[in-house]
Amino acid sequence: MATALDAGAISARMDRLPATRAVWKLVALISLGGFFEFYDLFFTGYIAPGLVRNGILTASTRGLFGTTGVASFVAAMFSGLFLGTALFGFVADRYGRRTIFTFSLLWYTVASVVMAFQNDVFGLNLWRFISGIGVGVELVTIDTYLSELVPKELRGRAFAFNQTIQFSSVPVVALLAWLLVPRAPLGLDGWRYVVLIGAAGAVIVWWIRRQVPESPRWLAQHDKLDEADRVLRELETRVAMEAGFRLPSPAKTETPPARGRFAEIWSSAYRSRTLMLVVFHIFQTVGFYGFSNWVPTLLIQRGIPVTNSLQYTFLIAIAAPFGPLLAYALADKLERKWQIVLAALGVAVFGVLFGQMTAAPVLIGLGMLLTMSNNILSFSFHAYQAELYPTRIRALAVGFVYSWSRLSVVFSAFAIAFILDRFGVPGVFTFIAGSMLIVMLSIGWFGPRTNKVALETISK
Repeated sequence: MATALDAGAISARMDRLPATRAVWKLVALISLGGFFEFYDLFFTGYIAPGLVRNGILTASTRGLFGTTGVASFVAAMFSGLFLGTALFGFVADRYGRRTIFTFSLLWYTVASVVMAFQNDVFGLNLWRFISGIGVGVELVTIDTYLSELVPKELRGRAFAFNQTIQFSSVPVVALLAWLLVPRAPLGLDGWRYVVLIGAAGAVIVWWIRRQVPESPRWLAQHDKLDEADRVLRELETRVAMEAGFRLPSPAKTETPPARGRFAEIWSSAYRSRTLMLVVFHIFQTVGFYGFSNWVPTLLIQRGIPVTNSLQYTFLIAIAAPFGPLLAYALADKLERKWQIVLAALGVAVFGVLFGQMTAAPVLIGLGMLLTMSNNILSFSFHAYQAELYPTRIRALAVGFVYSWSRLSVVFSAFAIAFILDRFGVPGVFTFIAGSMLIVMLSIGWFGPRTNKVALETISK
């Protein structure tokens, strides 16, 4: 009986589960929490024209690191994200996926509500920074939580489904920005409504918490074997009833070490993966956030009025959930590393073309293709990075490597503002294309294969 209650056996039992409604329900609930996280993350670019209109921010950035422009607002958020992922990513390893999933969501919701009532650039950026810390912790927690709750045969599709739901928040926030930002209903600036509507999502946080169990893998790693067994038995019972057949016997697997340390991500087993992901994250955000955070501003730079810019941005944003949705069928068939490489190639090609065009229909079409490529890239790397480390250090390691993307956005925001001022929209997309080339080389050359392989096997 003792051998049935070790961490290796718990993982093996998780991996033999078929993809029934009970498993997909867990994926959907975690993704719903992520919906509000992405809403908060992506409204940065959509409310920026309203902040400029109100005189809180300036359209251009004075000097390379000016603190009054849109770039400072972007930098404040991603400075917080950097702290959340780099310094506090470990809390999900220490206190549990379920607890931190809830706490971080409430953290950034409260901070966003306070930010919505700021009237000067200092208060705005301060509370955006504080909100970013909570969002950063949530980003790491969702990736680790999801990778541990689904069987190995389902990981790619689970992350594709997860990001489809999360990216559905992008057209929602874009639509609300288009309708509200140019106006002031009841005397309250429209951008403030956009922020507050997203914060209202915290109402359902406690309901989600009650529906989602703690990760059995995490419980087993922390010597809570009886609780891990209880949670897993409940899930196995539901899955077996829905599947209509008896679950197969779990495969034999080794029991992993119970505790991990930060130094372990620099051990010979993980050093090359860590360095690869650090380089990857420094450059992938140039393409991802270089477009999503700046698209209304890039369109305005093309001479398109603010209202039309927000309308076009909304039309482009409709494509956001379709990237991972269209890639769902290939998520567990095409090797994960090549999904990342092909998506980065799409970002580079469609971005360069976008930078050369001026006709609205062509800009919208290329913007949609660019958005879908970016979001395929996103779901692929979120799944990939969580697979490369063992449960004992998964949140810590993912938080560390992911934090470099947050730090990158802080500096790339100012770099894009500088390039936009000096070289225009084509210059911005040339910068993005060069960054995507480094992304393709880093993952394509150094990335290990992970599809349909047990987490414990990948992380050896």
